[in-house]
Amino acid sequence: MDILQPVYTETAECQDCYKCLRECAVKAICIQNGHARVIPDACLQCGHCITICPVKAKKARNDIERVKLLLKLRKQIFVSLAPSYVAEFPEYNDKQIIAGLKALGFAGVSQTALGAQEVSSAAAAWVAGKPGIHISSACPVITDLIHKYYPELKANITALYSPLLSHSKLLRREYGEEIGVVFIGPCVAKKNESDRNKDLLEVALTFQRLRKWWQEEGINPAALSLISEDEFVPQRAQEGSLYPVDGGMIAGMKPHCTTHDTEYMAMSGLKAITKALDGLVGREFDHPVFLELLACEGGCVNGPGMSRQGQTISKRCKVLENISYDEGQIPRKPTLDISCHWELSPIRPRSFSEEEIRKALEQVGKRTAQDELNCGGCGYDSCREFACALLAGRAEKTMCMGYMRKLADKKVYALISSMPSGVVMVDKTLTIVESNRRFAELIGEEALNVFDACPGLAGARLARVMPFHDLFGMVLERGLEKFQKIVRHGERILDLTIFTVEPKLLVGAVIKDVTEPVIQKEHIVAKAQEVIDKNLETVQKIAFLLGENAAESEVILDSIKNIFKK
Repeated sequence: MDILQPVYTETAECQDCYKCLRECAVKAICIQNGHARVIPDACLQCGHCITICPVKAKKARNDIERVKLLLKLRKQIFVSLAPSYVAEFPEYNDKQIIAGLKALGFAGVSQTALGAQEVSSAAAAWVAGKPGIHISSACPVITDLIHKYYPELKANITALYSPLLSHSKLLRREYGEEIGVVFIGPCVAKKNESDRNKDLLEVALTFQRLRKWWQEEGINPAALSLISEDEFVPQRAQEGSLYPVDGGMIAGMKPHCTTHDTEYMAMSGLKAITKALDGLVGREFDHPVFLELLACEGGCVNGPGMSRQGQTISKRCKVLENISYDEGQIPRKPTLDISCHWELSPIRPRSFSEEEIRKALEQVGKRTAQDELNCGGCGYDSCREFACALLAGRAEKTMCMGYMRKLADKKVYALISSMPSGVVMVDKTLTIVESNRRFAELIGEEALNVFDACPGLAGARLARVMPFHDLFGMVLERGLEKFQKIVRHGERILDLTIFTVEPKLLVGAVIKDVTEPVIQKEHIVAKAQEVIDKNLETVQKIAFLLGENAAESEVILDSIKNIFKK
């Protein structure tokens, strides 16, 4: 567990379901000792695993204590509030939210959307007249994705700060370099931005953390007294507030955003984006094509730091209702130099020979192409991809569901086959699921012939091989935990014990032939032991009462038991 990373795993809570690995667009998850661990260098910090983990084992780093310390050390700390706040806090109006943040100690609240407006104006100037692909730098997850996994396209990213860093630069221009800036929004990847750009952004919090902070401090924004100064500083944002929804950035770059305009494209969701980027390398365009890419499906309104996932249409409408802008001002003239350059090391997956992959596949019982089911149960899209992860030390054999099932079946079959008693498993329709050869021998020659032709008698109707099948039906119907009875079958006397495996769905039975000498000896030994135990209890009571030791009968009976055992 690495709690210093923006996204980490609480290993004690991880239930090895591999859902995070299945859902991760770049497979930045390593399975060790049955637990999923985030690989920091490979991770994009998109936070998707946080939202889909069924046991909440994936966590976002809690930076509230860092903010509290910052408030003590700096004279003025300003909040950069993400425009999706209107979808997160529909119960509060703007003044109440600003008052609630000031009650925590912040000097002022500003909208990250002001930085977004600077990015839109700079991006519009960047794209104009330049043929080829241009990828927005607004989403930090997307910029990391391209630098790490599509390095051939990194030159196509607009060399501009993100809206948050642009806003941080704007705030420092307005209020001085000595101020502190804390981002509050739906994005976990902003923690990465704060870690990499301490000169512009000190800390990043999620909306969820802000709610908890208010709760811990006993602050209810709706109950606070409001004053005229409870306004966004230095002014209210306009079209930049569209950024949390698909196409919002494009709308700030040109007056009329239409989905059929092929020069501007908006897309969201990492899996959709990775599919879209495949095949783009090396393609030439004779006109500018601008790509607005957002890592979260539906846009930032569905970021991992939001308290509620989904409801995209409702959230989108809330964002659109909260803005007003003059189309005549779009695109705006840049007021800030936000050009930048950064480099991230690309992720170079290890390559393995065909022979190495084949041997890895054989470890999980996949020796032919037909064995490669590509079921995805392990979290990887194909068996070969899983084999490469095994070779790289990022996966374990136990992750393969098919392998584990075959292994379990083999163990069960070996155990049942080696038992001296007859064993049979029956489902709710009284159809045999599994049995051993001894069961067929006890039932009769006809059943034994069928067993030789169909090992295990799987699929056979119990009523056709056994006259007392109704006892199994009774146990299934009543859901009994255990039922025992002595029954006669031909010349045999059988000790039948039926037990429930799954109530009213699956039962098993162990059958012994009590007429066999070995079984008779077992019964005699068991009865002798029972007499010894009872006699010991009586002797102990007598010894306690009379102070005498009378264990001679124990010695005699014990010798009888040992004779029969031999």
